[in-house]
Amino acid sequence: MDEKLETAEKKVLVEIVKLVQKRGLEGTQGGWKDFLKSHDKKFGASLSDPSRRSNDVLVSFLKTFTKEDDVKFFSIVLQNHLNRGIVEQFRKQSWDNESPEQSLVRLTLEHPQYPLDYAFPTADEGWIVTKPPKKSRVMRSNAMIAIDCEMVLCEDGSEGLVKVCAVDRDLQVKIDELVKPNKAVVDYRTEITGVAAGDLDGVTCSVADIQKTMKNLLSGGNILVGHSLHNDLQVLKINHARVIDTSYIFKYLDAPIHRKPSLNNLCKSVLGYEVRKPGAAHNCLDDACAAMKLVIAKLERGEITLVQDVPELESAKLLLHRIPVFVCREEISRVIPGAVAIEPKPSKNLRGQHYSAFAVFNSPPEANRAYENMEGDEEKDSSGLPQKLISFQFGNGKTASLYIRKMAQDHSHREASSNKRAFEVPSNQRAKESTESKKPETGEKIMETTKENTNQLDEHLKEMERLKQEVNEKNAKIVLQDKMITNLVKKVDGMKKGLNRKK
Repeated sequence: MDEKLETAEKKVLVEIVKLVQKRGLEGTQGGWKDFLKSHDKKFGASLSDPSRRSNDVLVSFLKTFTKEDDVKFFSIVLQNHLNRGIVEQFRKQSWDNESPEQSLVRLTLEHPQYPLDYAFPTADEGWIVTKPPKKSRVMRSNAMIAIDCEMVLCEDGSEGLVKVCAVDRDLQVKIDELVKPNKAVVDYRTEITGVAAGDLDGVTCSVADIQKTMKNLLSGGNILVGHSLHNDLQVLKINHARVIDTSYIFKYLDAPIHRKPSLNNLCKSVLGYEVRKPGAAHNCLDDACAAMKLVIAKLERGEITLVQDVPELESAKLLLHRIPVFVCREEISRVIPGAVAIEPKPSKNLRGQHYSAFAVFNSPPEANRAYENMEGDEEKDSSGLPQKLISFQFGNGKTASLYIRKMAQDHSHREASSNKRAFEVPSNQRAKESTESKKPETGEKIMETTKENTNQLDEHLKEMERLKQEVNEKNAKIVLQDKMITNLVKKVDGMKKGLNRKK
């Protein structure tokens, strides 16, 4: 460990010292400030910012930690930074030398959402960071493991692992295990996970057991595959540098880059079958196999552009999201007139505060009329689809709000225009255009695409900022209400005391 600390970059040492302070850890010479007082007679603890101290001072302090847990913690942070460096190597690697599998790893790492989705708290307790082999070996390894997890909602609002499946490139099962959550469970989400409380009777497998198995499967620089894989890694508490996320490597035609296809839609579009029927629970093993099949299809067929084909059945729905968990479906049906049913939307990533559902109508026109009749300012979500924020009263007069969103854009006008153009353009001209479209993109075209993606990212960030401001405003209202309640309680107590004195 001493050698690793001595050769680490300063920013890494600074991060470790700050984490030590945050956790209140102490070495043989006490905490950071205690160490400075004894180590530096001139400035002492007055210069406590780690970034303003030399590497020698930082290393000397960290060497005072000898407990096994502390050394293990330092090792995890150091390994995490090493993995970040390897990720950068993946990005900078020559495209001419990379394997087809590595090109999909690079495609995942270059996605604008990657830095946000894969920013894991690896310094927290229970996390492991896989250790990749030397660069020469890791770049040659094309072995792949696909994984899928099912999660339950725990009492503290976090998610717990309840089932995990993994398959290799040949779809041979490597893991198919139920897992005992280490926290009290309040919702098994049986309609989604397919797992009920009774299924865990006698189950002893823990997250730590799965982590050990995963470390063996991922040794040698193997690639980890999954759909929205960051959700699985989050609940597994594993940080692995070499990943392929199938929600990143396929994209819809003429859609914002942040509009990620669902696993079921990908299977229908790319593989020609549904991984599950509407309303059916997830099958962990089927989902892992589907992710691997999608990657193999991408490797064999190259660029696969998806066309957003919303079936008539889906067009006869409206998506309701950000619904407070205390608002039941019966209340929602009163808010959305004309809906023949309110169907909960399955979600593996429910955090306990809100949920989503579909309002089902008899036909697409009825769904559109219901949307148009809802009062609320129209805006676009991060996928570019129109939505409204509506407020309503329920139960004993309480007020709540939710978003109501269309399932697709109205493309009828654009499709008519496109069809007309195809009819008018001579076939030889279309052939010429088709040939030209296969030519490599010019630098100017690439710059335009990059600019467009940047603009889309800006819009997404603005949407996040707006939601953040909305949450802050609501929090401020809650604080104000708490103060009013406190004042009223004091007033009532004062009145009671006055009445008691009169008696």
